[in-house]
Amino acid sequence: MKIAIPMTYGQLSAHFGHCEQFALVEVDASSQEVKAMEHVVPPPHEPGVLPRWLHEQGVKVIIAGGMGQRAQQLFAANGIEVVVGAGCRPVEDTVADYLNGRLEAGENFCDH
Repeated sequence: MKIAIPMTYGQLSAHFGHCEQFALVEVDASSQEVKAMEHVVPPPHEPGVLPRWLHEQGVKVIIAGGMGQRAQQLFAANGIEVVVGAGCRPVEDTVADYLNGRLEAGENFCDH
């Protein structure tokens, strides 16, 4: 399974569309072990581009601080589970909490 996390300054970004990079984290869901992680620069943010691009990267889950409703719908249409309201923390901590069922998703930081 591959998880995408938008990053700014090396940790989870409050809004996925304005991030500097994405951490693409390959995990073994059964063992909950991180197999690989790469940081990639996304294409320019335009409606519909990032959900399609992340789908092409093999992403199954995106964890973000905030995301608009339309973007959430586009991710779902591309078969990607959306988790919003995650706090701005190091990527490794966010992934570990998600895999262990401890990720506390709060309020969606996006208002559009």
